[in-house]
Amino acid sequence: MKSEVKVNMRDGDGQVVVTKMLDSGEYAGKSRLIATLTLEPGCSIGEHVHENEEEVFYIVEGEAEYYDNGEWVTMYKGDSCICLGGQKHSIANRSDKTLVVAAVILTY
Repeated sequence: MKSEVKVNMRDGDGQVVVTKMLDSGEYAGKSRLIATLTLEPGCSIGEHVHENEEEVFYIVEGEAEYYDNGEWVTMYKGDSCICLGGQKHSIANRSDKTLVVAAVILTY
């Protein structure tokens, strides 16, 4: 699996390690991303909107602060959420432990 470090992802804080679980072409479905996102304490992905796609997050490890269309909620290991097309979201690690999120972006 290939990993890439993204600094200030979507104008967020710190860096995010994006590890692709599968690359485009390895599956037939309509997806732009199938990966894990690793955020160390203090790191975040800035607020952004998904157009003509939706993103599913599943918390694999740690605790996340998730911004869901104007409301912050805390997510824990085993929790999941979806950002539908036209909606906006953000995610942050405000804890003292590593956050690992499985992320799938489905296109349509």
